[in-house]
Amino acid sequence: MPNTMTLIASSTVGSGGAPSITFSSIPQTYTDLLIKMSVRGTGAVVNRNIVIAFNGSSSNFTMRNLVSEGGTPASYTQGAYGGTNATGYNPGSSATGNTFGNAEFYFPNYTNSSNKSVSVDSVGENNATAGYLWLGANLWSSSSAITSLTFTEDANNFTEFSTAYLYGIVKS
Repeated sequence: MPNTMTLIASSTVGSGGAPSITFSSIPQTYTDLLIKMSVRGTGAVVNRNIVIAFNGSSSNFTMRNLVSEGGTPASYTQGAYGGTNATGYNPGSSATGNTFGNAEFYFPNYTNSSNKSVSVDSVGENNATAGYLWLGANLWSSSSAITSLTFTEDANNFTEFSTAYLYGIVKS
């Protein structure tokens, strides 16, 4: 039997923007979770961070990331990037108009009683010479099942038409 992927919920930011995108009451009936996002932020720079909270918690978060910030590659391991649980990039208000960044977050075994890992692949589009890429292996050190996920845009808002889709995956 093949793996199955089911859309659980979706979110589209309306007029005026939104400070966060939250998926709550996540069903505990799947093996893994997948979130696909197309987002843009209101922060006044080209590149912004996507920040995550698990079950409302931003503590016990570590990461190992490979990034390219405007063509300059970097790699780092740390607890929180810039004091936040940053997990990807999206374009800010100084990026080329009407461009949205794309991000994918994969949460294997999100209901088990061990620490929760998440892999991240994101790009902050700018339609210019500088691109922003993020590949991450992140860990939330908690035995709690993931029941909600909240994404914010580095203390700013997501703009209108930003979207996020939550999928449940059942492995056979």
